[in-house]
Amino acid sequence: MSSLTKHIAIIGAGPAGLMAAEVLAESGAAVTVYDAMPSVARKFLMAGRGGLNLTHSEELTTFLSRYREAAPFLEAAIRAFPPERLRHWCEALGEPTFVGSSGRVFPQSFKASPLLRAWLRRLAAQGVRFELRNRWTGWDGEGRLTFQTPAGTRAIAAEATVLALGGASWPRLGSDGGWVSILAAKGVAITPLRPANCGFTVGWSDIFRDRFEGQPLKGIALSLGSRTVRGEAVITRDGIEGGVVYALSAELREAIASEGEAKLLIALRPDLAAGDLMERLKAPRGKQSFSNFLRKALQLSPLAINLVQEVAKTSGLALSSASPEQLATLINGLPLKLTGTAGLARAISTAGGIARDEFDADYMIKRLPGVFACGEMLDWEAPTGGYLLQASFATGVAAGKGVMRWLGL
Repeated sequence: MSSLTKHIAIIGAGPAGLMAAEVLAESGAAVTVYDAMPSVARKFLMAGRGGLNLTHSEELTTFLSRYREAAPFLEAAIRAFPPERLRHWCEALGEPTFVGSSGRVFPQSFKASPLLRAWLRRLAAQGVRFELRNRWTGWDGEGRLTFQTPAGTRAIAAEATVLALGGASWPRLGSDGGWVSILAAKGVAITPLRPANCGFTVGWSDIFRDRFEGQPLKGIALSLGSRTVRGEAVITRDGIEGGVVYALSAELREAIASEGEAKLLIALRPDLAAGDLMERLKAPRGKQSFSNFLRKALQLSPLAINLVQEVAKTSGLALSSASPEQLATLINGLPLKLTGTAGLARAISTAGGIARDEFDADYMIKRLPGVFACGEMLDWEAPTGGYLLQASFATGVAAGKGVMRWLGL
């Protein structure tokens, strides 16, 4: 057992937890950050491998709408720490940002590591302490926080606690959802954790899977109901993933949960109007093979052509006898049956978490006075595009300020 020291405990060293620590340290509080991993912010660093999309530059009302039904729950926190505040915060750490062509915001270095190093230096200067390889296991009979460490079990008394343990995606980076059973045992309602911004399973033939696994479908549009998004997808061994799929993942996941499957429509040449597409398909084929005809007439990639053939075979459509009208419908309305979601371990983020009505306005868990939570532990989800990190940062700030009000700092 450790000697008891009253202080504010932050459990979880990702962006939300570190931001809460910074807010509290700035108020003069003694702050210790605990994390089960041997180093901090591992998932944050992983996100940086793709350029570290911090936030988005779109108008704030539109920005908030990306959080769907969770928008009212997150709105006050994001308005208090909006995208421009996050950008100023980065610049103060020596990492200026820029807006990409899609409106997404990135650090100019396009990396997470320089920003994290500067952030950790500032936290150290503010007196924030780190206790790594400390896995939180709950509370003891005296209300102290308990941790499993390489040296054994320890108990810590804290005047307030901020939980920032993340969801359950990419568990090897630290967020494994182990906190669910701890809080549920205290009577805290938890919305089941589910994969978000995830891939989906498709029953590919062995030939198609073996030939095209890992290859991208570029310049496509996906439609589900009234929603259509454009972008790029990637064929996986078990199905399909990628940014354009992630944009529809919440709706696809819900459709599969209710119906057992989801039908996704793929437009392989969404830039071609229906009339233009039809005219090209009416051109004489001559002695060309069907594949060569589609390649020359529509500039389709081998993957796109084989995807048409894969879906046609599954649906029993003979392409050799299909009319131009049928082919046009297929090319820009290719029905792909999704049979399930990929697992949490490969999802970018997590849906579900501590139920929203468990919190007061300061992100304190009402059943556990003095215990606050932030980041992906909360029940919300958002698409990729900067919305995930923005809400994690903003709720970290909000939880830190909530602790200050609770303690009268």
